[in-house]
Amino acid sequence: MEDTLLKKIDEISDEMISGIKRIVQIDSVQREAKPGMPFGEGINTALEETLKLACELGFETENVDHMVGIAKYGTGEDYIGIMGHLDVVPVGEGWNYAPFSAYEDENGRIYSRGILDNKGPTLSCLYALYAIKELGIELKYPVYILFGTNEETGFNDLKHFLEVRKPPIMGWTPDCKYPVVYAERGRSAYRVSTDIENKTVFNQFINDYILSDNGFANKLGLDIDDPEFGKMQLNNKRLVDLDEKLGFDFSFSYPASMSNDTIKEAIKSKLSKELHLECIHNYDPVFFDKNGFLCKTLQSAYEDITGTDGTPVTTTGGTYAKIMPNIVPFGPSFPGQRGIGHNPNEWMDRNDLILNAKIYALSIVRLANGEND
Repeated sequence: MEDTLLKKIDEISDEMISGIKRIVQIDSVQREAKPGMPFGEGINTALEETLKLACELGFETENVDHMVGIAKYGTGEDYIGIMGHLDVVPVGEGWNYAPFSAYEDENGRIYSRGILDNKGPTLSCLYALYAIKELGIELKYPVYILFGTNEETGFNDLKHFLEVRKPPIMGWTPDCKYPVVYAERGRSAYRVSTDIENKTVFNQFINDYILSDNGFANKLGLDIDDPEFGKMQLNNKRLVDLDEKLGFDFSFSYPASMSNDTIKEAIKSKLSKELHLECIHNYDPVFFDKNGFLCKTLQSAYEDITGTDGTPVTTTGGTYAKIMPNIVPFGPSFPGQRGIGHNPNEWMDRNDLILNAKIYALSIVRLANGEND
């Protein structure tokens, strides 16, 4: 059955690439909200067109309050969930091709904002499920492809979704790298502020503990080197305009062996009474058993398709897995493919999109028909 499924992916590959280009050509950078368009007209157009495409492929679809779209295969309350996003970062300068042209060169490399991050991989998942549907493969659990719209600027789409819908029992987000990522660092951002008359105390704290730091939070006593995640990171340091107050922001990328409470207490221990500390936001680390059913299943699919080592890895990045329960980052970038997603001339190869679809198709069948530990 799996060999037949992989052949089906090859058969529909041209149709898949055409569908991906259709959605990638939509400018879906977040803009001013309008009625029924919480993240702007472009993102809403991308969501509606993607759901239209899913309908054309024969899926039941749902638009959850113009924030998350769903393409459904199968019935039942507990579902396997695969969540990507249709919003993209701003275009920026330095493009060799029109950024929403979906230009494909003679080597099959497709250039467009969103081709990698994250429309191409998300639609590869949709077409993987389409191949399963067309072959009439039965699954024990229904599968939902979830189309997010606010991943790049706040996760407000997913926060709303979780208020009105239950999360999947298992799944992934195709918005990171291969092999399967079993753990993500935590991310927290802080602000120190004070009145202008406390400028000397403020400057001393910023200079002594933030600006003179080695990048690993050593001046705060937080410079650990985790065996799985690597070094603690302190970054994104900047002055902020608070009108009549002084403010300075900074953030941490921290391993699962540390908590945000530990970080907060370390900062507070260095503050004088004149300074105010605020945690602007925090996303706890994501951590899965790399030998558990979910990671092992995705690892097996990756290894069977690529013939390479699929030992689960960690990441310094942040994905929907930060707040969506039960999902891990999985694909689409292969080892060695870095620095593509948010840069000019964002690209993805036709053959890699097809390879992703094959990995995702096997993963769907094995997850949906397997037995969870």
